[in-house]
Amino acid sequence: MYKIIGADGKEYGPVTGDQIHFWITEGRVNAQTRACPAGATEWQPLGAFSEFAGALGMEPKLNIPPAFPTGAPTGPSLETLLDSDYSLDIGGCVSRGVDVLKEQFGLLFSAGLIYLAIECVIAGLGAIPFVGPVFSLVNLIVVGPLEGGLFHLNLQALRRKPASVGDVFAGFRHAFGQLILGRIVPGLLAGLCLIPALITAGFTLLPATLHHQALGPKNFIPVILVGAVCLIPLVLLQVNWIFTLPLIMDKKLAFWPAMQTSWKMVSKHWWSVFGLVMVLGLINIVGVLACCVGLLFTIPLGIATLMCAYESIFSPKTPANT
Repeated sequence: MYKIIGADGKEYGPVTGDQIHFWITEGRVNAQTRACPAGATEWQPLGAFSEFAGALGMEPKLNIPPAFPTGAPTGPSLETLLDSDYSLDIGGCVSRGVDVLKEQFGLLFSAGLIYLAIECVIAGLGAIPFVGPVFSLVNLIVVGPLEGGLFHLNLQALRRKPASVGDVFAGFRHAFGQLILGRIVPGLLAGLCLIPALITAGFTLLPATLHHQALGPKNFIPVILVGAVCLIPLVLLQVNWIFTLPLIMDKKLAFWPAMQTSWKMVSKHWWSVFGLVMVLGLINIVGVLACCVGLLFTIPLGIATLMCAYESIFSPKTPANT
């Protein structure tokens, strides 16, 4: 953790080394910016710290210890995070996502292609009689870590940090079990919202089916109405938990604290995040309409855009002059 002196002469922090790297890429701080590690008293230029030398284009001083141990969570503490506020610019997130995709097209396109290929293979094998349920179970285990790795790779690209296509599988190496739970538990809890619709379908459609009666519109109306009502809490939950997997990978949280943190932060501006989700859905619809081949481009764009929104929501807020 560090404190820094901003361009306005005011002191800011403490913030993490990762956040300072992010400010360097944005041009908010430079090699002359004064900084002081937490617990120290001596202020030095950022250029004097080896951990920022690469980002500043300088040769590192090897006698300076790293800012934090490998694997430490990035960004602000949970207390700081939950006390902070944000403004989500949907258009800005999409624009920034496009820029990131342009800059790292080969990397993000390849990663998205690997993700789609694995999911398509598992889905195809899941359609095989008798063995299909086995591969459906495999998908439950695979999809969480796979998506976690994809989010991690996009965050690395967004923060202009070293990344490779192999980072798609980073979720299998780190937080494997938490990512599985972070994918399954929110899905199960959200799925419980559909129980009233299933019960209604059982009472209205099953008797007619058992008696070989023709099903008319009147049989489906109650199911449709109840189903529409059930969609309201389902959408609410899915939107509130949308950042669970990125939080597990980026902040090193267990699945339940990640769900809680995502919920608390999204709830502050729920309609803005919902609007972002709708825009992402429209982007992927365009990909489907383009003979589904467009998904090879819209899925990487959607993930990059979502991670830009993640940065807006889960990065510490500082004055523009910092």
